[in-house]
Amino acid sequence: MPEETFVAANGDTVFICPAEGPRITDTGSALDLLGDAAASGATVVALPAERMGEEFFSLRSGLAGEVVQKFTQYGTRLAVLGDISAHVEQSTALRDFVREANRGRHVWFVESWKGLEDKLAQARPLA
Repeated sequence: MPEETFVAANGDTVFICPAEGPRITDTGSALDLLGDAAASGATVVALPAERMGEEFFSLRSGLAGEVVQKFTQYGTRLAVLGDISAHVEQSTALRDFVREANRGRHVWFVESWKGLEDKLAQARPLA
C-alpha cells in the first residue's frame, strides 16, 4: 500500500492519503485519520473520494455531518479529492451540502490537487 505523504502548501501542512487504504465508514475511522494527521502536525487532510464510504454520500445516514463535525472540532481541514459528480447528480441534498461546504473554511470537495491548492490560497487560517 502506498504511504501517506506530507506537502507544504500555502502555509499549511497537507496530509495526502493514498487511494488505497481504510474507507471512512463511521466516526471511528474518521477519528483514526484525524489522529494520524495530528500526530504529524498536518492542518489539512487530502482524502481521495474513493476512500469515502457510500454512507458518507447518503446524507440520511448522518455520516457526512459527523465527519465534518469531527474535523471542525479538531481544527483540521478536510479536502475530498476526486470526481463525485455521480453522487451529486443523484441527490439534491448532497449537491447543496457540497456547495455550502465549498463556501466554508473547513471541508472542501475538489476534483484535483490543483483545486485544493486554489482553495488553500484563498482560505483564511483557521486559528
